[in-house]
Amino acid sequence: MHIYSVYISQSFVAWLLIGLIAGWLAGKVSRGRGFGCIADILIGLIGALLGGWIFTKLGILGGGFIYSIAAATIGAIVLVAIARLFAGGPN
Repeated sequence: MHIYSVYISQSFVAWLLIGLIAGWLAGKVSRGRGFGCIADILIGLIGALLGGWIFTKLGILGGGFIYSIAAATIGAIVLVAIARLFAGGPN
């Protein structure tokens, strides 16, 4: 196995882990529970992109695991709030 492919697979696993944690945290903050494993990952991954953009616009720069979790979680919470605006309903 080529060293580059090992790096890519480790990065992919790290992104999934960050997405899962961020989505779960967003679910806890927004609903009091998560959304389910797959939904948590998707919300967290999309939230990571949104959170990274938000942090950059605010001038909050950093790196590492904690920064990534914070950015992804904030982005996921914003994503859930926006989804609720369009979805309507009691929750």
